[in-house]
Order: sequence, then C-alpha cells, then structure tokens
Amino acid sequence: MKVFADGLLNGKVALITGGGTGIGKATALEMARLGAKIAICSRKQEHLDSGSAALKEAGADFIALPCNIRNPEEVTKTVDAVLARFGRIDILLNNAGGQFPSPAAVLQHKGWNAVIDTNLNGTWYMTQAVATKSMIKTGGVIVNVVITTERGTPGVAHSGAARAAVVNLTRSLAAEWAQFGIRVLSIAPGTIETEGLAQYPPALMEQVKKRIPWGRTGNAEEIAWAITYLASPAADFCTGELFTIDGGARLYNDVMPIRKIKKE
Repeated sequence: MKVFADGLLNGKVALITGGGTGIGKATALEMARLGAKIAICSRKQEHLDSGSAALKEAGADFIALPCNIRNPEEVTKTVDAVLARFGRIDILLNNAGGQFPSPAAVLQHKGWNAVIDTNLNGTWYMTQAVATKSMIKTGGVIVNVVITTERGTPGVAHSGAARAAVVNLTRSLAAEWAQFGIRVLSIAPGTIETEGLAQYPPALMEQVKKRIPWGRTGNAEEIAWAITYLASPAADFCTGELFTIDGGARLYNDVMPIRKIKKE
C-alpha cells in the first residue's frame, strides 16, 4: 500500500538503528521508497545482511554498518561513517532495543544492566552523537521507539524503566533543542508481528491478542507509516509527544470488564 506521495523525503538522510529487521527494516524501506538515503546499523551481521538485501532489491542508496549502541565509541564511528558517506543526517530512528520477560524479584543485575544499557544508554549515545555532529547545525527529526508504560510494565520492569526514561528524555530534548530546529518524538507500538515476538510463549501471546480492542495485532508497516509521518514536513509543528499505536490495548481493563450496564 502507498500512503505517502513519491519524493516526500527526497534529499533526506535517515539513520535507523536496528534497521535490519522488523519495524526498523520496514521504516528503512518506506523512507527509501520516498527518496531518502538510508543508513542502517545493527550489532548482528545476519540482521544487516537481511536489511541490506531488502534495500538493494528496492534500489535504495544505502549503507549498512555494524554497531553495538551500548558502546559510545562504536556509536561515534558509526555516525562518522554515515556523515562521510552522505554528509548529513536529517532523520534518526532510535529503534534498536531489547528485553526479555522476567519477574522483578529474580531479575539479575546483569540482565537489568543489559536492558538499561541498550534501551536507555544506547539511545542517548546515538542521539547525542547525531545531534552534536549534524543536527545542531542543520536541524532534523529524532524518533524514539519505546513501549507503553503508563500502567506499569509488570514482567518486564527493567524495560519499562528504561523506556519511561526515554520518554522523559524525548520531552526534555524537544524543549532544549527546538532552538536548533530539531524535533524529538517517541512512538510506542503495541503488539506488532515482528521477529521480537518469538521469545514469548504462544499461550501468552494469545492472551495478549485477546486484550486488543481492535481485534488484531499490528504489523511493522503500520508503525513505519506512523514514523514516516512524524519525520515528514506534515508533522513540522509536532515535537515532544508520545504516540501510542496499539489498537486500543492500553485502554482495556480486564479487572473491570467492558460490558453493557443493566438498567434497574
């Protein structure tokens, strides 16, 4: 499906972390179709290979770079490589992240630190590097992929803590960096059919799907369209906001079931 006009992102350069799979890959393909030059990065070579093959088939002008966003030195090298190739970065999608289910009481320090390092610190390292090396001079758009945290995140408290911090970071930077022409936004996808769902038990996922009022899970392309809109001139007056795209799942309360109230 074509949602946006051809050429919408002509001349733009987009750097997408975790760009070889799922939402990152779908966004890279959509932005490339609209005329953007694309840089994807991932710490896993097989993900880079997958993303590269798709972008090559689409005829994109792109570069694929290995990068562990937990390592600030690798982040700096990655941003420098993108600037050496394309000269600027107009769009940053902080999509790389990860989590695993665990009761908080038995969560090990190593697991906590790994998730915080990836989802919070890695996002910050990349954001600061792109801003200071490019966007503070030229302006741009930063979109951070998070999760819905407004009702807590039992079972993944480590990820919820990191993502909530990123939402606050989004709001802080949106105000602080508006003077440079930088917009900063967060997007919280709900249950999306990507490779990341494979780590969860099928029975659990069936229960999750039953709690989506819209009646289905989402797909990566739907999130890519939303990200593309936020990065486009159509959203130029929008900054500092959190956009939740989850089919209404955050509104469902299974403690107080939705039902017709009988009149007395």
